[in-house]
Amino acid sequence: MYKMTQTMRWYGPNDVLSLKELKQAGITGIVTALHEIPVGEIWSKNAILERKAEIEALGLQWSVIESLPVHEDIKKRSGNFEKYIENYKISLQNIGKCGIKVVAYNFMPILDWVRTDHFYENKEGATVLRYDPVKFAFFDLFLLKRKNVEQDYSDAEIAEAKALGEKMSSEEKEQLFKNILLGLPGSKENFTPEIIKDLLESYSHINDQKLRENLVAFLKEVAPVAAESGVKLAIHPDDPPFSVLGLPRVVSKQSDLEYIFSNVDNNANGLCYCTGSLGANPKNDLLQIFEKFSDRIHFLHLRNVKREASGVFMESDHLDGDVPMTKVMKKILKLQKEKQKSIPMRPDHGYLHSMENDKNYYAGYSFIGRLKGLAELRGLELGILETYK
Repeated sequence: MYKMTQTMRWYGPNDVLSLKELKQAGITGIVTALHEIPVGEIWSKNAILERKAEIEALGLQWSVIESLPVHEDIKKRSGNFEKYIENYKISLQNIGKCGIKVVAYNFMPILDWVRTDHFYENKEGATVLRYDPVKFAFFDLFLLKRKNVEQDYSDAEIAEAKALGEKMSSEEKEQLFKNILLGLPGSKENFTPEIIKDLLESYSHINDQKLRENLVAFLKEVAPVAAESGVKLAIHPDDPPFSVLGLPRVVSKQSDLEYIFSNVDNNANGLCYCTGSLGANPKNDLLQIFEKFSDRIHFLHLRNVKREASGVFMESDHLDGDVPMTKVMKKILKLQKEKQKSIPMRPDHGYLHSMENDKNYYAGYSFIGRLKGLAELRGLELGILETYK
């Protein structure tokens, strides 16, 4: 039986974690990107090879690029989108020449991901990522004060958000604002409500269908180039898998994926199967999605979430949550056997344990928390493989 290629995300030379530390954890594959290159610019062959050599010098492999970002002009099909698509093609060609086989990316407008809490204390005392729809509504309605925002909420939701805000301190409100905007690329800057509202206004004429069409138009151009270059594209599902700030969402559910793959019928046009992002929507049948698109799954993000009826969801133990991880793992191992190859996987997100509170980790990317998740997933994988003997 084929085992998953066990990888971990590394944010490059400026990461708190070193490649040496990752290697000591038993990692063989690195998931990273050239984060220093501005979105839309070409990744040169020399720059790729330089980073690849740094990784390989420690006996590791650059398994997956996460991510090669898609410029907002491409998503809106405005401004210099044609230039940025051509740059994307050249980058894919250079990546292929350097021998890297998988490129993950997303097509989420403006915000790459959204959580309201980055340090929510769970029952064990560790801190985790959490999304609270009432907190988000308060941010949207009373902090950001987005144009026509009331249309997106019921009277009861507005009242509940207002009541919550009345209990929050000014420091808590400020932290909430920062938390939500951490999903915005470059969000270490001091973004004001005015700047964010201007960004949102640029999407005012784009609904789900229009963004979906723009994604397909992009893929029709870049997927053939990826295929010719020996590269597999893996689109990451929306996180969270529903609209935020009135923005369109087109990679949130099975019907979205059916549209993407049927309109660009090229195996290089594939999926990053993220159990956490898809699992945040209780309507998503993760096992059915896996079965339906198994031939397009080129990368695995394995994490778990616990959902509440209120719409709250938070990170949980990798093997304990609303994602049926054992059943997912069985399908992964079955697929690998059928394909006669391993699929790269990384344990996605992790708890921040108190002994690492002094580390300046990116939210969700603590070391001990991810190692715990990796150990759990490895144990599950090996246990299932033993039953096949």
